[in-house]
Amino acid sequence: MAKPKLALIPAAQGSKFYSVLPSSGVGDFDFTRSGSATRINSQGLIETVANGVSRLNYPLIDGKVVGCPSHLLEPQRTNLCSNSKVDAYSKSSSIVRTLNNGISPLGINDAVKLEKGSSSAEYYNLLIASTTLSSTTTYSHSIFIKRDGSDFDFTLEYNNSTNYGVSWNVDFTINSDGVFVNSAASAVGKVERYINDWYKVTAIVTTATPTSALTSYLLRLKASNGSGASILLQDHQFEQGSYPTSYIPTNGSTVTRSAEVANGSGDAATFNDSEGVLMAEISAFTTNETRVISISDGSTANNIYVNVNNTGSIGGQVISGGTAQCNLSSVNISPNISQLDFNKIAITYKVNDFQLWINGIKVASDNSGITFEDGVLNRLNFDFGTGAYDFYGNTKQLQYYDSALTDSELETLTSWVSFSDMANGQLYTIQ
Repeated sequence: MAKPKLALIPAAQGSKFYSVLPSSGVGDFDFTRSGSATRINSQGLIETVANGVSRLNYPLIDGKVVGCPSHLLEPQRTNLCSNSKVDAYSKSSSIVRTLNNGISPLGINDAVKLEKGSSSAEYYNLLIASTTLSSTTTYSHSIFIKRDGSDFDFTLEYNNSTNYGVSWNVDFTINSDGVFVNSAASAVGKVERYINDWYKVTAIVTTATPTSALTSYLLRLKASNGSGASILLQDHQFEQGSYPTSYIPTNGSTVTRSAEVANGSGDAATFNDSEGVLMAEISAFTTNETRVISISDGSTANNIYVNVNNTGSIGGQVISGGTAQCNLSSVNISPNISQLDFNKIAITYKVNDFQLWINGIKVASDNSGITFEDGVLNRLNFDFGTGAYDFYGNTKQLQYYDSALTDSELETLTSWVSFSDMANGQLYTIQ
């Protein structure tokens, strides 16, 4: 198979996304983010990276780092918890709280132990800043929590007051096999396993019409645990959005992590206007947003892109001179793929020959259309060419070929080399 003209394989953090091809550096992406951010490092711990430095995020499977890292790009989010640490929040009088009682996911001895007393209605009051929630808006709140010996049941709930535009709870059970979630009708529960049997548990809710500011929510210990049962917890986050993002530490005030941008890879000499292939191995955060990776002239009039879209499918399109030459989609096989998994996606373009491949399968094609005039294509961006539909998610690799590949080559390019490679790539557990 031909050698790619441009190849991005995440291997280093810095002020750019460094492409291994071309070796001249013209393929490097300019990266921007104002302020610091956190990532999962190679030891599986949460680590802070400095202002303007890109993030290599390592995948966790069953709480262990498995496989190579990916570049992480996230939207702007604000942690509305003015103190993300949960060391000294108010609690029911019968709860016994012990500080510095274990290593948290940040790799330091700052875990808080809560031991249940004899009351049937014990709680830990998780404070956020005094915030009036927006109407009909989705929020996510997360907390890191760990089973401490015996099985443990707890509930995350908003004060059960419609004054805040919400009235709901999500039940969680931690046992030796992991975390069971029982979501309320008006909320969604989400669980991610971290290192050393810590879990990031998240409750996601859409508001009605708030009439006053929300200042706290509760972690309620259930009567089923029995007196003396205990859990460990630390670090929580309350953010506007339909999915949780990476941890944003706060200490006395809310903190905003700015949106990340990676654009400007390649030049007019990099891309072939007549034919070529763009391949991306990516995963998205949600199935209800449209996110794009494109080769263009900086406009939407001349554009080759792959995307995950708000219909839950994966697609690609070629637009030349403002006219769509093809519009390819995985809609016919969408029940068999998920945008949330890592997928290998390739779009190939040539006069009267456009194809979309996903995970070794040709899912769509179009045999009518033109490509581009010479010298038009000049950049590869994590957006639609103009800044719209910025791609947010994880990227394991990008490759660009300046000639169309055969079906056999495209199958190889987008396939997994083994079952274990596929399982690890898509963050599945092999049992």
